[in-house]
Amino acid sequence: MQENRTSIYSYSLEQLEEKVISLGLKKFNAKQIFQWIYQQNVDNFDAMSNIAKSSIEVLKKNFRFNKLTEVTKQIDPIDETTKFLFKLEDDRTIETVLMKFDYGYSICVSSQIGCNMGCKFCASGLLKKVRGLNVDELVLQVITVNRYLKENKNSRISNLVVMGIGEPFDNYDNLKSFLQILNSPFGIGLGSRHITVSTCGLVDKIVKFGQDFPQMNLAISLHAPTNEIRNKIMPVNQAYPLEKLIDSLVKYQKITQNRIGIEYIMLKGLNDSTENAKQLIKLLKPIYCYVNLIRYNNVVENEFKTSKNIDAFSKVLNDSNIIATIRLERGSKIAAACGQLRANYEKRK
Repeated sequence: MQENRTSIYSYSLEQLEEKVISLGLKKFNAKQIFQWIYQQNVDNFDAMSNIAKSSIEVLKKNFRFNKLTEVTKQIDPIDETTKFLFKLEDDRTIETVLMKFDYGYSICVSSQIGCNMGCKFCASGLLKKVRGLNVDELVLQVITVNRYLKENKNSRISNLVVMGIGEPFDNYDNLKSFLQILNSPFGIGLGSRHITVSTCGLVDKIVKFGQDFPQMNLAISLHAPTNEIRNKIMPVNQAYPLEKLIDSLVKYQKITQNRIGIEYIMLKGLNDSTENAKQLIKLLKPIYCYVNLIRYNNVVENEFKTSKNIDAFSKVLNDSNIIATIRLERGSKIAAACGQLRANYEKRK
């Protein structure tokens, strides 16, 4: 029976409504189920006391509750950043990161097992993509970490970023259902403005994301001000050069009116000069954005080093009326770079 049943976490509300109707149940049963599993944290159908017993039996025959298995976790003693390594049902592993801020707790979720984007500086790409995460595997990252927070901190997640292992827009259909579950008032109920999705620049999905989720935040992993530099470190730029990327962002902004986040890792001697800052200013002129400058976490498998010019670079941008912030370092006492914990674990297996 187990193999024939689908995880109950695999459906957006609209999808679940269609599914329960096809099983002979009522449309409103889907909202009841959503409220039980996402608001009451129930993980068995027998506890759903406002659903008829005959309907419960139908649900039990067609759906199942699954979970992630915690392999290990690392907790930074300074800032409490917690990195989880979870095992999936097929024994693959993924990372999820919990971060504490003044405004609350933020979770960074992975969207794929491995990554094929091949960014030269990124630990996530050390292990190539096996597959995209299923909807339930995306959802369970949030549910599992929320349970951890409730048990240990009497708190819950207030913000979410899809910036973990993988390229979210390379798994768009599953990402979309996941975001709908997150955002639904009957589901996890996280507000759109508290959700950010990051992409390295799959331009064909950027406008679609704006149409599907006009209130959610978009971040672009840019990391270079020119095609010449970006081609050296981000293979995606060969398919989608900066001209196409910026054009898609202009179109996105016409739909959403949202300010776009620009992620920019500072790499010593490569993209961190004053001239590079001026090139970046020119590149970003057509869009309304802010720049998040990131200190590089050294990865032993590549040759890149942390830049010491981040303050000067930031000043050039701010003096030109481009808001630039320097990302607060998190998890410096643990395997801080995205993908490092998983890569280290997989190498030891």
